[in-house]
Amino acid sequence: MILKTSLTLLSVSLCLTATAQLSDTLVYAEGKIYNHQTKEPVHATISYESLPYGNIVGSLSGTSYKFPFYEKTKYSITVEAPGYATAKYMLDPASANTSRIVMQDIEMGLPPKAEVVAETTHHVGKVMRLDALVFQQRSSIISPESYPELNSVAKMLHDNPRMVIQLEGHTDTRGDAKLNLKLSEDRVEAVRDYLVTKGVTKSRIKLKAFGGTMPLSKENTEEAHRMNRRVEVRVLEN
Repeated sequence: MILKTSLTLLSVSLCLTATAQLSDTLVYAEGKIYNHQTKEPVHATISYESLPYGNIVGSLSGTSYKFPFYEKTKYSITVEAPGYATAKYMLDPASANTSRIVMQDIEMGLPPKAEVVAETTHHVGKVMRLDALVFQQRSSIISPESYPELNSVAKMLHDNPRMVIQLEGHTDTRGDAKLNLKLSEDRVEAVRDYLVTKGVTKSRIKLKAFGGTMPLSKENTEEAHRMNRRVEVRVLEN
């Protein structure tokens, strides 16, 4: 009985030692996620998988991440956040520092302009920023300099007859919240109406207004306010 107990304790001890040694030798990927322009933290979804076969996968969310490299293999990570372009990185445990950490901060940039994306990729979930879209101040009247970019969106829809999009309107955070919501509604309606005049079927254009509830930056600067005032195109079907 004493011998059996001793063997059991020895087995537990060896298991704990092996686990501790494994933990001590693991390399970790670690980093923060932030807005490229304002340096503010960005809440994102991080997906990772081992290379080349993806036999180890994982997902987490937050403004930072940390996960271990098992089997000392390289990993690819994909970082996604609403209103930002998707970021992709390849991480190599061989680049770990003396603390066994592979440090890789993720800078999240704005989505590419719709004019650029219109001729390239149209996958479901893709978000395109109408960077050249200009309205008259505190109005839903579209300025003529916006027409070339809106025409490119119309062409994208004509070239992809099964595509359904959602226009998403945002204002900055200043002023009355109800008025901001109404302004964002009026602006996406104006964009839809313009696209309809270019022969796009109205039923293929959904609308969603956010007012100032989803700012890309919370800084009280003119640049931040300008960046927050936007209309984005989200591909719902294709």
